[in-house]
Amino acid sequence: MKLRFIGLGFLLVLVIMAIVASIIFGIVHIPSGSVLDAFTSYDGSREQLIIRTVRLPRALIAAMVGSALAVAGCLMQALSRNALAGPELFGVNYGAALAAVLALYIFGSTSLTVFAWAALIGAAVAGAAVFLLSSVGREPLTSVKLVLAGATLNLLLASLTQGILILNEQTLDTMRFWLAGSLTGRDLSLFTQLFPYMLAGLLLAFFMGKHMNIISLGDEMAQGLGQRVFFIKVLCIGAIVLLAGSAVAIAGPIGFVGLAVPHMARFVVGINYRWIIPYAALIGALLLLVADIGARFVLPSQEVPVGVVTAFFGAPFLIVLAQRKGGAI
Repeated sequence: MKLRFIGLGFLLVLVIMAIVASIIFGIVHIPSGSVLDAFTSYDGSREQLIIRTVRLPRALIAAMVGSALAVAGCLMQALSRNALAGPELFGVNYGAALAAVLALYIFGSTSLTVFAWAALIGAAVAGAAVFLLSSVGREPLTSVKLVLAGATLNLLLASLTQGILILNEQTLDTMRFWLAGSLTGRDLSLFTQLFPYMLAGLLLAFFMGKHMNIISLGDEMAQGLGQRVFFIKVLCIGAIVLLAGSAVAIAGPIGFVGLAVPHMARFVVGINYRWIIPYAALIGALLLLVADIGARFVLPSQEVPVGVVTAFFGAPFLIVLAQRKGGAI
Protein backbone atom coordinates (compact mmCIF):
# COMPACT_ATOMS: atom_id res chain seq x y z
CA MET A 1 0.00 0.00 0.00
CA LYS A 2 2.73 2.45 1.01
CA LEU A 3 4.77 1.64 -2.10
CA ARG A 4 1.76 2.34 -4.31
CA PHE A 5 1.30 5.77 -2.77
CA ILE A 6 4.99 6.43 -3.30
CA GLY A 7 4.57 5.33 -6.91
CA LEU A 8 1.71 7.78 -7.39
CA GLY A 9 3.83 10.56 -5.94
CA PHE A 10 6.71 9.65 -8.25
CA LEU A 11 4.43 9.67 -11.29
CA LEU A 12 2.98 13.02 -10.24
CA VAL A 13 6.50 14.50 -10.08
CA LEU A 14 7.22 13.12 -13.56
CA VAL A 15 4.00 14.66 -14.91
CA ILE A 16 4.92 18.04 -13.43
CA MET A 17 8.40 17.78 -14.96
CA ALA A 18 6.86 16.87 -18.33
CA ILE A 19 4.54 19.90 -18.11
CA VAL A 20 7.55 22.13 -17.44
CA ALA A 21 9.43 20.54 -20.36
CA SER A 22 6.40 21.04 -22.62
CA ILE A 23 6.40 24.73 -21.72
CA ILE A 24 10.15 25.15 -22.27
CA PHE A 25 10.76 23.17 -25.47
CA GLY A 26 9.31 24.00 -28.86
CA ILE A 27 10.14 24.94 -32.43
CA VAL A 28 10.71 28.56 -31.31
CA HIS A 29 13.68 28.62 -28.95
CA ILE A 30 12.97 30.60 -25.81
CA PRO A 31 15.60 31.11 -23.07
CA SER A 32 14.74 29.58 -19.71
CA GLY A 33 14.95 33.03 -18.12
CA SER A 34 12.15 34.29 -20.38
CA VAL A 35 10.05 31.25 -19.44
CA LEU A 36 10.31 32.12 -15.76
CA ASP A 37 9.70 35.83 -16.43
CA ALA A 38 6.48 34.95 -18.26
CA PHE A 39 5.00 34.00 -14.87
CA THR A 40 6.85 36.34 -12.50
CA SER A 41 7.30 39.58 -14.45
CA TYR A 42 5.13 39.51 -17.57
CA ASP A 43 5.92 42.33 -20.00
CA GLY A 44 3.96 41.23 -23.10
CA SER A 45 7.00 40.29 -25.19
CA ARG A 46 6.68 37.78 -28.03
CA GLU A 47 8.47 35.02 -26.12
CA GLN A 48 6.41 35.49 -22.99
CA LEU A 49 3.22 35.65 -25.04
CA ILE A 50 4.07 32.29 -26.61
CA ILE A 51 4.65 30.78 -23.17
CA ARG A 52 1.43 32.04 -21.60
CA THR A 53 -1.01 31.76 -24.50
CA VAL A 54 0.34 28.79 -26.48
CA ARG A 55 2.60 26.44 -24.54
CA LEU A 56 1.01 26.58 -21.08
CA PRO A 57 -2.53 25.81 -22.35
CA ARG A 58 -1.12 23.11 -24.62
CA ALA A 59 0.72 21.41 -21.74
CA LEU A 60 -2.35 21.48 -19.49
CA ILE A 61 -4.57 20.17 -22.28
CA ALA A 62 -2.11 17.36 -23.07
CA ALA A 63 -2.06 16.27 -19.42
CA MET A 64 -5.84 16.31 -19.03
CA VAL A 65 -6.57 14.67 -22.39
CA GLY A 66 -4.03 11.92 -21.70
CA SER A 67 -5.59 11.26 -18.29
CA ALA A 68 -9.13 11.29 -19.67
CA LEU A 69 -8.39 8.87 -22.51
CA ALA A 70 -6.44 6.50 -20.26
CA VAL A 71 -9.14 6.33 -17.59
CA ALA A 72 -11.85 5.93 -20.24
CA GLY A 73 -9.87 2.98 -21.57
CA CYS A 74 -9.71 1.45 -18.07
CA LEU A 75 -13.47 1.67 -17.69
CA MET A 76 -14.08 0.29 -21.18
CA GLN A 77 -11.82 -2.71 -20.60
CA ALA A 78 -13.42 -3.47 -17.25
CA LEU A 79 -16.93 -3.06 -18.64
CA SER A 80 -16.35 -5.23 -21.72
CA ARG A 81 -13.86 -7.60 -20.06
CA ASN A 82 -11.75 -7.28 -23.21
CA ALA A 83 -8.07 -6.36 -23.16
CA LEU A 84 -8.30 -4.80 -26.64
CA ALA A 85 -11.15 -2.45 -25.77
CA GLY A 86 -10.76 1.30 -25.76
CA PRO A 87 -12.84 4.45 -26.18
CA GLU A 88 -12.70 3.95 -29.94
CA LEU A 89 -14.80 0.79 -29.57
CA PHE A 90 -17.61 2.69 -27.89
CA GLY A 91 -18.39 4.90 -30.89
CA VAL A 92 -17.43 8.04 -28.98
CA ASN A 93 -14.49 8.97 -31.22
CA TYR A 94 -16.38 8.79 -34.49
CA GLY A 95 -19.52 10.20 -32.94
CA ALA A 96 -17.50 13.28 -32.05
CA ALA A 97 -15.76 13.32 -35.44
CA LEU A 98 -19.02 13.06 -37.37
CA ALA A 99 -20.59 15.91 -35.41
CA ALA A 100 -17.54 18.13 -35.96
CA VAL A 101 -17.50 17.36 -39.69
CA LEU A 102 -21.23 18.10 -39.94
CA ALA A 103 -20.75 21.41 -38.13
CA LEU A 104 -18.20 22.46 -40.73
CA TYR A 105 -20.13 21.02 -43.67
CA ILE A 106 -23.50 22.56 -42.76
CA PHE A 107 -22.57 25.80 -41.02
CA GLY A 108 -19.16 26.41 -42.58
CA SER A 109 -17.63 27.34 -39.21
CA THR A 110 -13.91 26.76 -38.70
CA SER A 111 -13.90 27.84 -35.06
CA LEU A 112 -12.21 25.38 -32.69
CA THR A 113 -14.83 26.21 -30.08
CA VAL A 114 -17.63 25.21 -32.47
CA PHE A 115 -15.75 22.00 -33.34
CA ALA A 116 -15.28 21.18 -29.67
CA TRP A 117 -18.90 21.64 -28.62
CA ALA A 118 -20.22 19.85 -31.70
CA ALA A 119 -17.83 16.97 -31.00
CA LEU A 120 -18.86 16.78 -27.34
CA ILE A 121 -22.54 16.63 -28.31
CA GLY A 122 -21.77 14.00 -30.96
CA ALA A 123 -19.88 11.88 -28.44
CA ALA A 124 -22.78 12.07 -25.98
CA VAL A 125 -25.30 11.09 -28.67
CA ALA A 126 -23.10 8.17 -29.77
CA GLY A 127 -22.74 6.97 -26.19
CA ALA A 128 -26.49 7.18 -25.62
CA ALA A 129 -27.12 5.31 -28.88
CA VAL A 130 -24.76 2.49 -27.87
CA PHE A 131 -26.49 2.23 -24.51
CA LEU A 132 -29.95 2.09 -26.10
CA LEU A 133 -28.91 -0.47 -28.72
CA SER A 134 -27.33 -2.62 -26.00
CA SER A 135 -30.52 -2.52 -23.95
CA VAL A 136 -32.86 -3.64 -26.73
CA GLY A 137 -34.25 -7.18 -26.51
CA ARG A 138 -35.18 -9.63 -23.82
CA GLU A 139 -31.65 -10.06 -22.56
CA PRO A 140 -30.43 -7.45 -20.04
CA LEU A 141 -27.57 -5.07 -20.79
CA THR A 142 -24.54 -7.36 -21.13
CA SER A 143 -20.89 -6.72 -21.93
CA VAL A 144 -21.13 -8.69 -25.18
CA LYS A 145 -24.13 -6.66 -26.41
CA LEU A 146 -22.33 -3.47 -25.42
CA VAL A 147 -19.23 -4.36 -27.44
CA LEU A 148 -21.27 -5.44 -30.48
CA ALA A 149 -23.40 -2.29 -30.40
CA GLY A 150 -20.34 -0.07 -29.97
CA ALA A 151 -18.36 -1.73 -32.77
CA THR A 152 -21.33 -1.63 -35.16
CA LEU A 153 -22.14 2.01 -34.47
CA ASN A 154 -18.47 2.93 -34.69
CA LEU A 155 -18.24 1.47 -38.21
CA LEU A 156 -21.43 3.26 -39.27
CA LEU A 157 -20.28 6.63 -37.94
CA ALA A 158 -16.83 6.17 -39.51
CA SER A 159 -18.42 5.45 -42.89
CA LEU A 160 -20.67 8.51 -42.67
CA THR A 161 -17.73 10.71 -41.68
CA GLN A 162 -15.57 9.48 -44.55
CA GLY A 163 -18.47 9.87 -46.97
CA ILE A 164 -18.94 13.55 -46.07
CA LEU A 165 -15.20 14.20 -46.31
CA ILE A 166 -15.07 12.63 -49.78
CA LEU A 167 -18.06 14.64 -51.00
CA ASN A 168 -16.63 17.94 -49.81
CA GLU A 169 -12.94 18.52 -50.44
CA GLN A 170 -12.91 21.81 -48.52
CA THR A 171 -14.23 20.05 -45.42
CA LEU A 172 -11.50 17.40 -45.81
CA ASP A 173 -8.74 20.02 -46.02
CA THR A 174 -10.02 21.85 -42.92
CA MET A 175 -10.67 18.77 -40.78
CA ARG A 176 -7.63 16.71 -41.75
CA PHE A 177 -5.36 18.01 -38.97
CA TRP A 178 -8.07 17.74 -36.29
CA LEU A 179 -9.00 14.19 -37.32
CA ALA A 180 -5.35 13.13 -36.96
CA GLY A 181 -5.44 14.17 -33.30
CA SER A 182 -3.64 17.43 -32.54
CA LEU A 183 -3.02 19.84 -29.67
CA THR A 184 -1.86 22.70 -31.88
CA GLY A 185 -3.79 25.96 -31.59
CA ARG A 186 -5.80 25.04 -28.50
CA ASP A 187 -6.15 27.93 -26.07
CA LEU A 188 -6.88 28.29 -22.37
CA SER A 189 -10.49 29.40 -22.88
CA LEU A 190 -11.30 26.18 -24.74
CA PHE A 191 -9.60 24.18 -22.00
CA THR A 192 -11.58 25.89 -19.23
CA GLN A 193 -14.85 25.24 -21.08
CA LEU A 194 -14.27 21.48 -21.28
CA PHE A 195 -12.24 20.96 -18.08
CA PRO A 196 -15.35 20.53 -15.86
CA TYR A 197 -16.55 17.61 -17.99
CA MET A 198 -13.18 15.85 -17.85
CA LEU A 199 -12.90 16.48 -14.11
CA ALA A 200 -16.42 15.14 -13.49
CA GLY A 201 -15.59 12.02 -15.50
CA LEU A 202 -12.35 11.47 -13.57
CA LEU A 203 -14.02 11.88 -10.19
CA LEU A 204 -16.80 9.50 -11.19
CA ALA A 205 -14.24 6.94 -12.38
CA PHE A 206 -12.25 7.18 -9.12
CA PHE A 207 -15.46 6.67 -7.15
CA MET A 208 -16.32 3.55 -9.18
CA GLY A 209 -12.96 1.79 -8.80
CA LYS A 210 -14.21 -0.79 -6.28
CA HIS A 211 -17.33 -1.51 -8.32
CA MET A 212 -15.29 -2.02 -11.49
CA ASN A 213 -13.32 -4.76 -9.73
CA ILE A 214 -16.55 -6.71 -9.30
CA ILE A 215 -18.03 -5.85 -12.71
CA SER A 216 -14.86 -7.12 -14.41
CA LEU A 217 -15.57 -10.57 -12.91
CA GLY A 218 -18.79 -10.90 -14.94
CA ASP A 219 -22.43 -9.90 -14.66
CA GLU A 220 -23.62 -13.03 -12.86
CA MET A 221 -20.82 -12.87 -10.30
CA ALA A 222 -21.46 -9.17 -9.70
CA GLN A 223 -25.18 -9.75 -9.20
CA GLY A 224 -24.43 -12.62 -6.84
CA LEU A 225 -22.31 -10.24 -4.77
CA GLY A 226 -25.20 -7.80 -4.49
CA GLN A 227 -24.09 -5.25 -7.06
CA ARG A 228 -26.65 -3.16 -8.99
CA VAL A 229 -25.08 -4.10 -12.30
CA PHE A 230 -27.36 -2.08 -14.60
CA PHE A 231 -26.94 1.11 -12.53
CA ILE A 232 -23.16 0.70 -12.36
CA LYS A 233 -22.94 0.18 -16.12
CA VAL A 234 -24.99 3.31 -16.72
CA LEU A 235 -22.62 5.32 -14.51
CA CYS A 236 -19.64 3.74 -16.25
CA ILE A 237 -20.99 4.63 -19.69
CA GLY A 238 -21.64 8.17 -18.51
CA ALA A 239 -18.05 8.48 -17.25
CA ILE A 240 -16.68 7.14 -20.56
CA VAL A 241 -18.73 9.65 -22.53
CA LEU A 242 -17.60 12.54 -20.31
CA LEU A 243 -13.95 11.53 -20.47
CA ALA A 244 -13.53 10.37 -24.06
CA GLY A 245 -16.06 12.85 -25.43
CA SER A 246 -14.41 15.91 -23.90
CA ALA A 247 -10.92 14.63 -24.80
CA VAL A 248 -11.86 14.06 -28.45
CA ALA A 249 -13.72 17.37 -28.52
CA ILE A 250 -10.65 19.35 -27.57
CA ALA A 251 -7.87 17.35 -29.26
CA GLY A 252 -9.45 15.17 -31.92
CA PRO A 253 -9.50 11.36 -31.96
CA ILE A 254 -6.08 10.47 -30.49
CA GLY A 255 -5.69 6.71 -30.64
CA PHE A 256 -3.95 4.02 -28.60
CA VAL A 257 -3.67 5.99 -25.32
CA GLY A 258 -6.91 4.50 -24.01
CA LEU A 259 -5.81 1.04 -25.14
CA ALA A 260 -2.19 0.93 -23.99
CA VAL A 261 -2.10 2.87 -20.72
CA PRO A 262 -4.49 0.61 -18.73
CA HIS A 263 -2.16 -2.32 -19.43
CA MET A 264 0.85 -0.31 -18.27
CA ALA A 265 -0.98 0.55 -15.04
CA ARG A 266 -2.11 -3.05 -14.62
CA PHE A 267 1.48 -4.24 -15.04
CA VAL A 268 2.58 -1.96 -12.17
CA VAL A 269 -0.23 -2.36 -9.63
CA GLY A 270 -2.03 -5.58 -10.55
CA ILE A 271 -5.74 -6.03 -11.22
CA ASN A 272 -7.23 -3.74 -8.55
CA TYR A 273 -9.07 -0.94 -10.35
CA ARG A 274 -8.93 1.26 -7.27
CA TRP A 275 -5.23 1.57 -8.07
CA ILE A 276 -5.32 1.01 -11.83
CA ILE A 277 -7.48 4.09 -12.44
CA PRO A 278 -5.33 6.70 -10.61
CA TYR A 279 -2.12 5.17 -11.99
CA ALA A 280 -3.58 5.19 -15.50
CA ALA A 281 -4.59 8.85 -15.10
CA LEU A 282 -1.00 9.87 -14.34
CA ILE A 283 0.63 7.53 -16.87
CA GLY A 284 -1.77 8.75 -19.57
CA ALA A 285 -0.92 12.37 -18.81
CA LEU A 286 2.80 11.62 -18.87
CA LEU A 287 2.57 9.60 -22.10
CA LEU A 288 0.69 12.26 -24.05
CA LEU A 289 2.92 15.06 -22.76
CA VAL A 290 6.04 13.20 -23.90
CA ALA A 291 4.42 12.32 -27.24
CA ASP A 292 3.45 15.95 -27.79
CA ILE A 293 6.97 17.16 -27.05
CA GLY A 294 8.35 14.59 -29.47
CA ALA A 295 5.83 15.60 -32.14
CA ARG A 296 7.41 19.07 -32.26
CA PHE A 297 10.81 17.72 -33.30
CA VAL A 298 10.06 14.72 -35.55
CA LEU A 299 10.32 16.90 -38.66
CA PRO A 300 12.53 20.00 -38.92
CA SER A 301 10.60 23.28 -38.61
CA GLN A 302 7.25 21.47 -38.74
CA GLU A 303 5.01 19.82 -36.16
CA VAL A 304 3.47 16.39 -36.55
CA PRO A 305 0.00 15.77 -35.06
CA VAL A 306 0.41 14.03 -31.73
CA GLY A 307 -2.10 11.38 -32.83
CA VAL A 308 0.41 10.25 -35.46
CA VAL A 309 3.11 9.81 -32.80
CA THR A 310 0.85 7.81 -30.47
CA ALA A 311 -0.28 5.62 -33.38
CA PHE A 312 3.31 5.01 -34.46
CA PHE A 313 4.23 3.60 -31.05
CA GLY A 314 0.80 2.18 -30.25
CA ALA A 315 0.42 -0.07 -33.31
CA PRO A 316 3.29 -2.42 -32.33
CA PHE A 317 1.93 -2.49 -28.78
CA LEU A 318 -1.47 -3.56 -30.11
CA ILE A 319 0.07 -6.36 -32.18
CA VAL A 320 2.05 -7.72 -29.23
CA LEU A 321 -0.97 -7.43 -26.93
CA ALA A 322 -3.23 -9.26 -29.38
CA GLN A 323 -0.72 -12.11 -29.64
CA ARG A 324 -0.23 -12.43 -25.88
CA LYS A 325 -3.77 -11.89 -24.60
CA GLY A 326 -5.94 -13.09 -27.44
CA GLY A 327 -8.39 -10.29 -26.55
CA ALA A 328 -9.25 -11.46 -23.03
CA ILE A 329 -8.21 -9.91 -19.73
